[in-house]
Parts: sequence; C-alpha cells; structure tokens
Amino acid sequence: MNIREMLEEREIQALSPFAAKSAYTKGRERPLAPCDLRTDFQRDRDRILHSKSFRRLQFKTQVFLSPEGDHFRTRLTHTLEVSQIARTIARTLRLNEDLTEAIALGHDLGHTPFGHIGERTLNCLTSGGFRHNEQSLRVVEKLEGKNGLNLTWEVRDGILNHSGGKEPSTLEAQVVARADRIAYINHDIDDALRGGILQPFELPENCLRVLGHTHGERISTMIGDIVAASRDQHDIRAGQDVQIATDALRAFLFERVYQDKWRDEEEQKCDFVLSQLFAHFMNNPVDMPLEYVTASYVEGTERAVVDYLASMTDRFAMRLFRKLFVPESFSVV
Repeated sequence: MNIREMLEEREIQALSPFAAKSAYTKGRERPLAPCDLRTDFQRDRDRILHSKSFRRLQFKTQVFLSPEGDHFRTRLTHTLEVSQIARTIARTLRLNEDLTEAIALGHDLGHTPFGHIGERTLNCLTSGGFRHNEQSLRVVEKLEGKNGLNLTWEVRDGILNHSGGKEPSTLEAQVVARADRIAYINHDIDDALRGGILQPFELPENCLRVLGHTHGERISTMIGDIVAASRDQHDIRAGQDVQIATDALRAFLFERVYQDKWRDEEEQKCDFVLSQLFAHFMNNPVDMPLEYVTASYVEGTERAVVDYLASMTDRFAMRLFRKLFVPESFSVV
C-alpha cells in the first residue's frame, strides 16, 4: 500500500459518513494516472495553487480599487481567508479538508478586474451575460494551461456552485459557500473602517450584540454557530439568530459600502475602461494575444474577448487602456 492509498483509507475510517472521500471521486474528464503520494483532491489543490490564474488574484480588486495602504484585501487575500475559514469548519465537522481547500482556492479564479464592478460591466456587455462562478469553472476546464487543469468532478462542482443559487453537491462545497460569505462580510467591514468609509459607531448594534463587537469575535461566532447547527446533518446551516444577524449585517454593507454614492465616480471609470477595451477588441480581435485570437475562430470573437478581459488584473487593464487610448508625450531629442 502506497502513501496515497493509506491517506484514502484514513479518510474512509476517520471522516464523517457525509464527507466526500477521495477514493470515491467521480473522476476527471481526462483519465490521469494516480499519484503515489497525494490523493486526487490534494492534486487538485496543488494544480490550482500553481496556476497563473491563482497568481493573478494578487492584483485583482476585492472591494477597494488600487488601495494605497498595504493592508487592504485583494482577491488573493480574500481567497486565502475563505480557505482558512472553510478548512476550520470542515475539520471540526470531519469533512474532507483537502476537497474543501481545493474548492476554496479555485472559487474566484474567473473574477474580473475591478471586482464586482467589472463583473457587472461584462454582464451588461456580453450577450449571454457574465457570472464569475461560471467563468471560474471555465478557467479550470478550458483556459488555464493548454487544456484546463483537468480537476475532479467534485472540485469543479464546488467552484461552479459556490454562488449563483444552485446547491452544491457536496457538504465541502456548501462549507466554502458559507465561508465565502463569512470572509467577505467581516474583511469588508475591516477594510471599510480602515479606509474611513465607516466609523465603528455606525455598525448596527443589533447585529453586533449577536455576532460580536470585534472582527475576531464575529468570525468565531459565525464559525461556531455553523459547526453546532451542522454537526451530523445532511447540509450546512446556521442557527436562526446568527443567520438573521448575518443577513442584516450583509444588507448594511450593501447599503453603506457596496452600493453607496462614494463609489459612483470610481465605478463609472472602471466601467468606461472595460467598455472601451471590450469595444476595441471586438473590432480588432487580432490585437489580442495569439491564444485568444485562435480562440475567437473556434468559439467566436465575443467569447474570446470576454475571456481575455476577465483574465486581466486591475493594473494590466489600466496599462492596456493607456496604451490603446491615451496619447504618449511627444519629444524631440
């Protein structure tokens, strides 16, 4: 028995009956020889971690656009916080931590530059609409590398269904969906306070009484509540009081941070940048890198342009916009 087989046997013996077991995975689209050292879910985690799409998350907006401070979240740090929260929940519920981590690390690979502003813009520009969870699945199935990452069915299902209203097929994916919300609610409050968008006294006291008055207290309360409510259950859930308080705090963030007027001017600029880039490449697809030009012949120009724009980091999109549309200074030597 090799190390992978020992790990698979350990999962069968130690994990909850409701947990996904790597030995029983539904497999990959393209068969792959087993690894002697790692389970299939561990291999998926590693493939995501070493991908270019994962590295680009470092320079994609979470909420605040190109923040000056070093401590504001990016899409990468958001992903890592989701992974940490999801792994804690999975471990305490005796679910498959490797599968949970793989889904968490891959759940936002398809996010656009400029965060949800960019997602909204591409959704308006694209005939079939744009949703980042669907693009994340497209990244791992088709766009990353030559033929995608060839991940297991369970990881792909979790990536697709971490948002969008459809229930994931595994409890591990449900954990990631819950962890995603816990992470962004709490770190977006933290960043809004740091940026002066909110003041501590403005946070809704009725929510804080239930969830806690500090960043750590709120995360601990939300995690502990999910663990208590979900132990030995067929789904991942929260208790009624914590769920009501969490939903109210999220609604507060939408009103005061995500959709408040302080963002209007910056949102319009981001919308303008992506709209201009979209129009340019729709009219001039040969200006895209060769892989996207080739893709335009196979799947159509619009699909290739959307893939190219969604792959961009904030800073690359801005550099490309300046290169295409902003005149350079004229000088005579």
